[in-house]
Amino acid sequence: MLDRFNIEKIFKILFSNGGDYADIFFENKNTCNIVFENGKIEKVQSGNDSGIGIRLLHDNKTFYGFTTEFTDKSLIEIAQKLSEFTKSSKSDYTLSLFKSSAILAENIILPEKVSLQQKIDKVLEGKYFLEKYSSKIVQFKIVYSDSIQEVEIINSNGNFIKDLRPQILFLSHVIAAKDELIQTGYEAQGGALGFEFFNNNVVEETCKLAADRAVNNLTAKKIKGGTMPVVLSSNAGGTMIHEAIGHGLEADIVNDGMSVYTKDKIGKKVASEKITVIDDGTIPFKRGTQIYDDEGNRCQKNILVEKGILKNYIYDVLNALKDGAKPTGNGRRESFRFKPIPRMTNTYIAPGKEEPLQIIRSVDKGIFVKKMGGGQVNTTTGDFVFEVTEGYEIVNGEIGDRVRDTTLIGNGPEILNKIDMVGTDLGFSIGTCGKDGQGVPVSDAQPTLRIPEIVVG
Repeated sequence: MLDRFNIEKIFKILFSNGGDYADIFFENKNTCNIVFENGKIEKVQSGNDSGIGIRLLHDNKTFYGFTTEFTDKSLIEIAQKLSEFTKSSKSDYTLSLFKSSAILAENIILPEKVSLQQKIDKVLEGKYFLEKYSSKIVQFKIVYSDSIQEVEIINSNGNFIKDLRPQILFLSHVIAAKDELIQTGYEAQGGALGFEFFNNNVVEETCKLAADRAVNNLTAKKIKGGTMPVVLSSNAGGTMIHEAIGHGLEADIVNDGMSVYTKDKIGKKVASEKITVIDDGTIPFKRGTQIYDDEGNRCQKNILVEKGILKNYIYDVLNALKDGAKPTGNGRRESFRFKPIPRMTNTYIAPGKEEPLQIIRSVDKGIFVKKMGGGQVNTTTGDFVFEVTEGYEIVNGEIGDRVRDTTLIGNGPEILNKIDMVGTDLGFSIGTCGKDGQGVPVSDAQPTLRIPEIVVG
């Protein structure tokens, strides 16, 4: 697509008044969304969105424009307007392109090759399962979503990237009631996959996990809050790592003075020596996986914290230029309508050496968190509150009664320094991360962890 335009002329115009870096981003995205709610299929929506975004970086500022009109005239007009914002003396620019293509979608069943009825059947399969599961279920929602994104990126470093990115998502949200008590359960699964994702028993597994949480929480007991030991299961998902430290390691947040992980802490201890934090956009088929980021840089495995020592941040091109650093393959955007910013991909705490059962047995009285829900964090201070959607008492080293309406309250840096046992296992969860009005697919993971002291609300 992009090679049909006069790219060299566009870049010459972009840099006609100076500039540090520029890129052109083409996107063609096909999507399908099916929603079952209120006893019926509420929405069947499919569509296509295509456009081109042009970005110019100059003097640590971003100038951005986009269009859905695929003509040289339209792109040249955007380039001219962007170049007008720069005040440097004119500079000559020559573009030499190095073409590269990578298809993440190799050997998968592309969703566009699957009939709409087959997709609806997966939603109805979940419906039939939940209708029979329990009379306590009063309402449920099932969502199927897929997309295939074709991307082309040309940047002023000469990189010409072509990429094909699949995504699939299946989720269930269940509401159960008994007398005046109402409880909810939620589960989502998906990744950088095609329709072969459903070859395993995904529908029943997803719906059962959501239903179990909603129904079983009706008979769970409330506990008295306080400070106590907590064991986080590897199945709890990576909400804590994503919120409590992940966002604080994004370079734009650091440069804006909004992160507790300031630059003077590079090379210093910010967590327990048992904690290593990694962001890795290359893990096969995970929801945050891409071969190239949205600036044309190869995604990679980035060690951010190693054995408790802060090593690096997550960078896009702009913030790498500001810091004299290298981009880390984390420049991501929701679509061609948005400029790229530093974003997590697949973020996790690396596994440790303790067996998960050993970690549970080490606690006399505390809480075992099987599944985390949503949360909030102040990136400037690290203070957080996270919901526990499935939790149990630990009594004399054994998992006991189920508990409900529980939260974890603490401070990210303090908790990461307190963690004293890290399991050999690793469990992933998925989500859509929101930042600056943009949502991008991510996954998070952690092993079983012991926090010897945290406030349970």
